[in-house]
Amino acid sequence: TQKKKKRKEKKQHLTKSLLAVAFLSSFGSSMLYGYNLAVVNSPAQYIKAFYNETLFERHDRTPDDHLLTVLYSVTVSIFAIGGMTGALLVGRLVTKYGRKGTLVRSTMLVFVGGALMGFSRWFRNPAMVITGRFITGVHSGICLSVVPMYLGEIAPKNLRGFLGLVPSIHICLGVFIAQVLGLSELLGKEEHWPLLLALVVFPTAVQLMLLPWFPESPRYLLIEKGNIHATIAALKWFRSKGDIQAEIEEMQEEQRSLSSIQTLSVGRLLMDSCVRWQVITIVVVNIGMQLSGIDAIWFYTNDIFRNAGIPEPHIQYTTVGTGAIEVIAGMLGCFTIERVGRRPLIIGGFLFMGICCAGITVSVLHQAQIPFMSYISVGCVIGIIAGFCIGPAGVPFLITAELFKQSHRPSAYTVAGCLNWLSNFTIGFVFPFLQEATGPYCYLIFCAICFGVAIYAIFIIPETKNKTFLEISQMFASRNKIPSEELASNGHLKMALMNGYGTLGIHEEK
Repeated sequence: TQKKKKRKEKKQHLTKSLLAVAFLSSFGSSMLYGYNLAVVNSPAQYIKAFYNETLFERHDRTPDDHLLTVLYSVTVSIFAIGGMTGALLVGRLVTKYGRKGTLVRSTMLVFVGGALMGFSRWFRNPAMVITGRFITGVHSGICLSVVPMYLGEIAPKNLRGFLGLVPSIHICLGVFIAQVLGLSELLGKEEHWPLLLALVVFPTAVQLMLLPWFPESPRYLLIEKGNIHATIAALKWFRSKGDIQAEIEEMQEEQRSLSSIQTLSVGRLLMDSCVRWQVITIVVVNIGMQLSGIDAIWFYTNDIFRNAGIPEPHIQYTTVGTGAIEVIAGMLGCFTIERVGRRPLIIGGFLFMGICCAGITVSVLHQAQIPFMSYISVGCVIGIIAGFCIGPAGVPFLITAELFKQSHRPSAYTVAGCLNWLSNFTIGFVFPFLQEATGPYCYLIFCAICFGVAIYAIFIIPETKNKTFLEISQMFASRNKIPSEELASNGHLKMALMNGYGTLGIHEEK
């Protein structure tokens, strides 16, 4: 029977509806995250000038440069505070409204945030820019966790990695679009910066029009809502061929196995010794993902190129070139993950980023004596971005789903999301001051973090490609000091399969 199951799983192909829902949910959500990360880079001087003018109008004195730097840093990093707020809401929202329902309802936040940023100059109010960034941050915080969760639940096991990285391609695409639109020939002029910030409403409008027509996660419909008719309809939509009845039976078996398990709170997740190393793993990869220096590169690309000695008129084109490389690297990661697995993408990505961070420090220190070193530093910036997009950009969100069973997953996403956004905020706010204090040596800190995460992955993180949750739990069992007989005998643990997702359900011995 196991061989038959494996044969069935291999037959699951990528259907048009699966691909459409993956692109649509990522287009109106994940892409906006990337866009908002990079959009404040190009009009930085115009936003600072706007703050300067409005503060002078109100207080009749010119604010000093330090205050403007602080205000701009808040504008950049308040997005991450919003993101952390959104991440805290995820568990409650997906349980109440479902995965797709949460994505559709959260679009309202983008319309509010986009309107505030778009009309800020008209009302001469800097607070509207900062509030708008916060509200769009809340949307990104919700979607950054919900999109991988939704795609993971509708994907067959053999496509889970591919579909799980579709959002990360859209993050890279969002960064690229923000860089292209920020060119001085397009919207990079002083009069256009509010429009540049407010453009986020258009992809969201497309998502709001089309996504409601797609089905909810079949797993949510059956296990949490008990709606068998809607589950059958959703599975027929997402699967072109194959035995839908077998999948429904697997889900019903999982539903029975979960009847004695309630969703764990964040506190109980952190205290549960059975998943200690899984929790440590998501903490390391999510903090490492943001403290690898990638946000510093994204937020302050133009400044980095300016310091590297690139002529001022050429900087914006160099930045757009890096954006194109992000998209290519993201696609490379997406199309190779099912072939090479998760580990090589994480380890290779972080090692390559670490080498490039050290390269930036060396090249910037010597560019005065050796002129071509300025081009090496630009090469290293491109290397950091490519290394990030090929693996560390998307794999942490994917393995957060894969390392935890159903009862632990919402809290795991809350923990991962909060740490991710907290690190994002820290680096966005601290980096300008860190760069002032340490100069090019600040990249050595990022280098150490990248190598640290890579070493952790080499020794601790197992390969989860094509594995069920039971197999992944068994990999961690010896590390978590769970006796192997508890995992395999006496009917203590029961395995169920749904779309290739294994679930571990604890059953009391009668």
